[in-house]
Amino acid sequence: MKQIPNLFTLLNLIFGCIAIVYMLEPGLLLLPLDDDGNILSTPRQLVLWASAFIGLAAVVDFLDGFIARAFNASSELGKQLDSLADTVSFCVAPSIIVYQFLKLSYAQHSGALDVSFFWLTPAFIIAAAGAYRLGKFNLDTTQSFSFKGVPTPAVGLLVASFPLIYWYSRDTTVIGILLNKWFWYGFILVISYLMVSNLPIMSLKFKDFSLKNNIPKIILLVVSIALGVLLKWMAVPLIFLIYIAVSLAFKKRVS
Repeated sequence: MKQIPNLFTLLNLIFGCIAIVYMLEPGLLLLPLDDDGNILSTPRQLVLWASAFIGLAAVVDFLDGFIARAFNASSELGKQLDSLADTVSFCVAPSIIVYQFLKLSYAQHSGALDVSFFWLTPAFIIAAAGAYRLGKFNLDTTQSFSFKGVPTPAVGLLVASFPLIYWYSRDTTVIGILLNKWFWYGFILVISYLMVSNLPIMSLKFKDFSLKNNIPKIILLVVSIALGVLLKWMAVPLIFLIYIAVSLAFKKRVS
């Protein structure tokens, strides 16, 4: 029984590995072109599967902690495995998505094949920041029901939403933003800072089921459902921002 949570944790890692495979084979840039070099179509289903497996990894990541508490099977090994799995699923896999979007943004311009790999490597700052955040988390015993810095699963889900937004959005402004390299460079810096910072961010774990102690979570839940119905995948970045805003607004209850 005590190994069941660890099996879920390892499943989280496997889902992260599968997401990476979908992003790399063939990735966003193996695109069929016409005689003039214009993009004809893109391998949408592969990219969408990558996002889906990061989402599945997040579900399993939630379940392993829930099962560990239910069976009273928490352990130091489980804690270390959880961080290792999260590094793959919510740090490395999202970094590769950002890497592919950077490649795609450069592909919109002439001379794209001559772009130095140097300009694409900043995508992996996300993986480094996430790994640092998880290492710091493992050494901090005060982050049971709140976090210092944005948790990596939230970042993973945010980044996983971008391919879905790109493929399903018909808003040319949104598409233009996702094909802008400067957006991605700015995103890398901001999201990496949020992970390594000490901002008080609420955990979605419940200490109890009283209304008074869970007002921030209830607000986030209600707003998330409403935005999801209205905006579909476009809601994810907004929910992420609201998650941070609600955490900071209720920081006395969060910390």
